[in-house]
Amino acid sequence: MITFAPGPSKVFDQVGQYLQDAFQTGILSANHRSAAFMNLYQETETLFKEKLHVPEDYKLLFTSSATENWEIIAQSIVESSSFHIYSGSFGKKWYTFAQHLNEATGSHKLGTEDALDVAGLEIDGKHDLIAITQNETSNATEVSQELLGALGEKYPDKMIAVDTTSSMGGIALDFSLADIWFASVQKCFGLPAGLGVLILSPKAIAKCESKGESGRYNSLSFMLENAKIYQTHYTPNVLGVYLLKRSMEDHPEIQVTDALVRKRMKELETVIAQSKKLTMLVQNSETRSKTVMGIAGEELFIKEFKKAAEQAGMQMGSGYGPLKPTSFRIANFPAITEQEFENLLKFLKEY
Repeated sequence: MITFAPGPSKVFDQVGQYLQDAFQTGILSANHRSAAFMNLYQETETLFKEKLHVPEDYKLLFTSSATENWEIIAQSIVESSSFHIYSGSFGKKWYTFAQHLNEATGSHKLGTEDALDVAGLEIDGKHDLIAITQNETSNATEVSQELLGALGEKYPDKMIAVDTTSSMGGIALDFSLADIWFASVQKCFGLPAGLGVLILSPKAIAKCESKGESGRYNSLSFMLENAKIYQTHYTPNVLGVYLLKRSMEDHPEIQVTDALVRKRMKELETVIAQSKKLTMLVQNSETRSKTVMGIAGEELFIKEFKKAAEQAGMQMGSGYGPLKPTSFRIANFPAITEQEFENLLKFLKEY
């Protein structure tokens, strides 16, 4: 059974070998204060800069998940309050989580077909950080990097944090457009769940140091203090870091992956556009995700389609929340092989 669910999603086929190698090398027993782990950390950060084109002066940190980063940002970087821009369930969860910690948190909800109107957006001066979900897994929408850039130009004095949970590692991101980026590895990175990544600009690091928040399990100041010497604040997911490092070594630079992901999405869009019973969940190409395809149809047909797909050895991702009965999602992630993708297209055309 091949899963096309958008997370946890299909892992790269090489992961089985990586797991055996991890055991054989002894890294699974390595102390996180040891030279072996410190080298692993440094090599992984270097790969992020080489393969994903993260700026040289940005810092990579490891967390338990993308969700943990919501708390880290709220407690260690936000000084007055944050302002959240979102279109779907995960962006809303980030907003409500921050609001629970700080009642002054503000928000702006986008419609799934509505591109962010940067010119018409007004963010109060009391909000010192803008939190934006670049790729919304729940409803297959995205905010373009052009709009992220425009947002930064309009509000140069505000910190910008970007959730790229289901796009980092799949599409080319211009990390210079924001100060804080985060993701989890179980989506475009094609790895088992259990590891989050957090990328910080020098501006974000300075803001953390200025705020001086400390004393919690995941206080960012504590994490950064250890990261200076390529250690972690507490015992990390060493296996997850090892798998990330090995996978990034074996895969091309992000522009190659980006081209593949965009080509496949165009092919998917063409097939769905020709279907008489299925439509794209997001009609506006400017707000449609490149890494998650949302597909809609009548409830009975969707149920029958998903059942038939499973009989053919393919598991579709269910629609999220209220969209579940009338939609399904397809992960357009790099771990899907060419043959698996061709089988998917053939099934979509024939059913």
